Amino acid sequence: MRAFDVKSILDSLPLLPGVYRYYDERGAVLYVGKANQLKKRVSSYFQKSNISPRIRLMVSHIARIETTVTRSEAEALLLENNLIKSLKPRYNILFRDDKSYPYIVLTGDRFPRLTYYRGAPDRRHQFFGPYPNAYAARETIQLLQRIFRIRTCEDSVFKNRTRPCLLHQINRCTAPCVNLISEADYQTDIRCAVLLLQGKHQEVERTLRAAMEQAAEVQHYEQAAVLRDQLHALHTVQQKQFVESTGGETNADIIALAQQDGLVCVNLAMVRGGRHLGDKSFFPEHAEDLPPDEIVQAFIAQHYLNRAVPPLLVLAAECDSKKLMDGQADETLAQLLSEQAGHAVKISTAAGGERRQWLEMAQRNAELALGQRVMQQGGQSVRLDRLRAWLDMPQLQRIECFDISHTMGEATVASCVVYDNLDMRSAQYRRYNIPVLSLAEGGGITPGDDYAAMRQALTRRYQKLAVASIDKKDAARPDLILIDGGLGQLHVAMQVMQELGLDLPLVGVAKGVDRKAGMEQLIFPDGRARRLSADDPALHLIQTIRDEAHRFAITGHRARRAKTRTTSSLEEISGVGDKRRRSLLTHFGGLRGVTQAGVEQLCQVEGISKSLAEKIYRQLHQK
Repeated sequence: MRAFDVKSILDSLPLLPGVYRYYDERGAVLYVGKANQLKKRVSSYFQKSNISPRIRLMVSHIARIETTVTRSEAEALLLENNLIKSLKPRYNILFRDDKSYPYIVLTGDRFPRLTYYRGAPDRRHQFFGPYPNAYAARETIQLLQRIFRIRTCEDSVFKNRTRPCLLHQINRCTAPCVNLISEADYQTDIRCAVLLLQGKHQEVERTLRAAMEQAAEVQHYEQAAVLRDQLHALHTVQQKQFVESTGGETNADIIALAQQDGLVCVNLAMVRGGRHLGDKSFFPEHAEDLPPDEIVQAFIAQHYLNRAVPPLLVLAAECDSKKLMDGQADETLAQLLSEQAGHAVKISTAAGGERRQWLEMAQRNAELALGQRVMQQGGQSVRLDRLRAWLDMPQLQRIECFDISHTMGEATVASCVVYDNLDMRSAQYRRYNIPVLSLAEGGGITPGDDYAAMRQALTRRYQKLAVASIDKKDAARPDLILIDGGLGQLHVAMQVMQELGLDLPLVGVAKGVDRKAGMEQLIFPDGRARRLSADDPALHLIQTIRDEAHRFAITGHRARRAKTRTTSSLEEISGVGDKRRRSLLTHFGGLRGVTQAGVEQLCQVEGISKSLAEKIYRQLHQK
C-alpha cells in the first residue's frame, strides 16, 4: 500500500513541460525525468502494463513525487541533466562526469604562445579543440612546433631571456624572445598554424609554397630553405593521418555504442580540422538492457550540456535520432545545443562516404574497449569472489581503505579510497588534511602521531554516516574497511566505531617482512593475524586497494608540502603581502629565481624598495 494517493497526484499534474522526480520512503531520489507534458508522462509509469522489470521495480519503491514546470522542453532537458549530475539517482543512466577536456591555445600576446590548457575558454586567446585526451593535444603542439617553431615558454621566462634556449637550438622555436625573428614573420607563422588547426591544409601549403618561391626569386635562399623544410614537415604529417576530411565537415563528433553481457560502452571519436584526434570510451551505470536510443540520448544530454559541441554529431544507424526525446530529439536537443554553442548543431545518422569510415572506426573501438572491460571485470570478479569466500562475507561489495602520509610529521594527509562494483571509484575518494596542534588549537594532532591522524580521518568520514543512519537517509555504507597499518591503527579504528555507534567490519593490513609485497598480514579485531599466499587472488585485490590508498595519500601529501614550502618563505617576511609575493614569483619565474636574485635585481620588481629588497635577500639567505 502506497503512502500517497497516486490518482490525486496524477490528476493535479498539468499538461505542461517540466521535470519530475521520484523518491523512496527514505527520501532518496530514485529517478529524474523530463517531459513535454508532465501529466501524460508521469501517468504512463502507473498505467502501462508492458514496462520493463527494472522500471516496475522502481515504481514499486516510489513513495513521493515532485515536479517542476518549465517554459519549454529544452529548458526541462537542461534542468533534468543538472539534477541527474547533482543527485545521481539510482535508476537513471549515469555517465561519469570526467575532468574537462584539454584545448590548444594561442595566446593574444604580441608574440603568441602555443600551450596546452584545461578549463573555461578565455576570449582574449584563440582556443582549438577540445581534444579527447592530453596525449592528442600535446602531440598536436609538438607537430606545430616542428613545422612553425612557435614559442611554448611561460611569459615570465620569455620576458627575461637574454639568449636563445635549447628549443631554438633543436629547431623547435624561432626565438622571438631575443628578436631572432621579426614580428611580421612570426605572425605569418601564427596564421599558418591557425589554418592548419582549422583543417585548411591546402591553403597552408599554397601560402608556404608561394612564400618559398618569392624568397628564391629575390635570392633569399636561407629563408627559402626554411619554408621548404616546413612544406616537407607538413607533407609528412598529412601522410600519417588515418582519417582526413575531404569535404566541408571538418569538425564532428562520432558516437558509437556496443553492448555485451550487461555492459555498455559509448565511444566518442573526435574529428577537428579534418584530423581524427582520437577517441574516448564511456561506461555508463544503470544502462543494462536499455535500448540504444535511450542510452545515446542520455549520453548526448549529459556530455554536451555546458560543454563545447561541434557543428555535427554523427550517430550509428540503430541510434535513430528521430526516436530520441519522445519523438522530438532531433529538434529539441539540437536546438538547445545550438543555443548553447552559438552555432548550428546537426544530429545525423546518415552514414555515407567519410561518415561511414568514421562510424566504422568508432564502432570497432567501442567493441574493443567493451571486450577489454569484460575481461577486466571477469578478473575482478574472481578476486572479489575469492575474498568473499576467505572472509566468509558473501554480500561483500563496497570496500573502503585508509592510509596516512607525512614527512616527519609535516603536511599530514589521510586518504580514503573506494572499491565498489568491481572497480575503483575515484569520484568517491576523499583526502583529509590533518592539522597539527600549533596550527589548530584543540583540533590538531602532535606531528608524526599516526594513530591520532587515523582517528581524525575515520571520525570525519563516518560521523556523517552515523548521523545519516539516525535520520534514515540514504548513505554510502562500506561492507568492509581496510586500515593500512598494524594492531595499533586497528585498535584506533575499533574505538572510533564504538564511539560513533557503528558496527562496520574492520581489517588491518600490516606490511610484510622488509615491506615485501606478498608477505602482508591481515589483522582482525579479535587479535588474529592471518596471511594469504602470495599468488592468492584475494590478496591481489587487497594489495590493489591498499596501494591505491597509499598513492592517493602520498600525492596529496606531496602537493600540500610543496605548497607550504613554496609560499612560506616569502609569507614570513613582513612587508611582503600577496600582491608583492605574486609580483616576485612572476618576475623571477618562481621561488628559486627569487632566492638566486641579488638585491639590485629584487629592486627592479614593482613595489620593492631597496630596503625591502635587502630585507628579502637577508631573510631568504638565512634559511
